[in-house]
Amino acid sequence: MEQEKLVNYITILGDNSMILGQRLGELCGHGPELETDIALTNISLDLFGQVRNYFQYAAEVEGKGRTEDDFAMLRLEHEYKNSLLVEQPNTDFAFVIVRQFFYDVFQRLLMKSLINSKNDQLAAIAKKSIKEVEYHFDFSSTWMKRLGDGTGESHERVQHAVNELWRFAMDLFKETETEKWAAEMGLGPDLNELKSEYLKVVKEICDEATIELPQEEVFQYGGKEGRHSEYLGYILTDFQYMQRAYPNMKW
Repeated sequence: MEQEKLVNYITILGDNSMILGQRLGELCGHGPELETDIALTNISLDLFGQVRNYFQYAAEVEGKGRTEDDFAMLRLEHEYKNSLLVEQPNTDFAFVIVRQFFYDVFQRLLMKSLINSKNDQLAAIAKKSIKEVEYHFDFSSTWMKRLGDGTGESHERVQHAVNELWRFAMDLFKETETEKWAAEMGLGPDLNELKSEYLKVVKEICDEATIELPQEEVFQYGGKEGRHSEYLGYILTDFQYMQRAYPNMKW
């Protein structure tokens, strides 16, 4: 039972980065400028590097002969444990930045907590990832301020993206039974304790960006329990194609 809970917890940690990494990968060659295009691609690669570390560890803990590729590409839609936020589409550049910012603030707090995990492997992954995560936060928060306090159109687009995406952000903090167990065991943080700091940082950056957070707190939950939006299925159709079409293929 403990082994199964640990595998589930590792999977939750990996799925957010994997689905967001796939979303960012869709932007390769479509960035608004070359430097930003390369930056988004590099963030995607960073996220997939983290995913590999998580899923290699999950496969090792499970001990059933599955590989990192099995965890990544051979599950059904309801078996993915990512939050609703990261699967939202690349509507425009403002949506990309706002989605990234909402996630980066969360992941930065999460990695800082996981460094102190009683699980040595999770702590090691966090220590290895923290510099990347700090860069991701710097990138997205800078763009939030640049666009939000920029032209009239850029401000309007960022405000619209915030209005649309904020409802999904709190799904990151909706604790599952697995996450509650991990916090009790000292493997991961209590997400309720991270939430207040998250809201503080998000509000500070939004204030600098002259962006207002929605006042109506109507949030959508369920991603980490397998209840996803319609968008995840389309992501998995692309992501899983090669493994589904050519089972057990090797590079």
